[in-house]
Amino acid sequence: MADIPVLYGFNGSTYVRTARMVLMDNDIDYDQVHVNVLEGEPKQPEHLMRHPFGKVPVMDIDDMRLRECDAICRYINETGKGPSLVPDDPKARAKMNEAISVFTSYGYDALMGAAGYHLFPELIGGKNDDALSKSLADSQTLNALLMDWADPFICGKEPTLADYMLAPMIYYVSLTPEADNIITGKLARWWAAVQEIESFKATEPDMG
Repeated sequence: MADIPVLYGFNGSTYVRTARMVLMDNDIDYDQVHVNVLEGEPKQPEHLMRHPFGKVPVMDIDDMRLRECDAICRYINETGKGPSLVPDDPKARAKMNEAISVFTSYGYDALMGAAGYHLFPELIGGKNDDALSKSLADSQTLNALLMDWADPFICGKEPTLADYMLAPMIYYVSLTPEADNIITGKLARWWAAVQEIESFKATEPDMG
């Protein structure tokens, strides 16, 4: 393992952006090996040796290899010197954990379906109007679940790892005609607050 942490993944990945945000918050220097999802690089043998399911991000840090964004971010949050992104209050922490689980289990695919239809249809198997309709319906359900405690962030006044997970995907949604259908109500207030987070602004991907 290298002395300096190494992050594997490309900046267009929402989960890689989340990890980069947490790294920036903690002022951690790292090297990055770009593994481009859009070009199929995660499924190549070199990366499959790092992550056998061909996902990003992967991170080599402190003489270990971590796979999956949640594990990477929680470790950095626990060991870093930045402000904690995990609430002290048990109820708020439970809502954060719920939000992360809901997003990764159901929300990512719904929002990716809505954004990908317009931005990168090749990544979601092409444009399918029925699939888009389902993604929009699921996105509304997600909105209601994630924003029930929002004030303005998912768990209250301060951002948490849940906000950092959701924000990069909503960024892509915001670039599409579906923004007006999805970014409404409490989610719109949340989105305005998230866009003021310095590490979120600093990690905006280059859309070319």
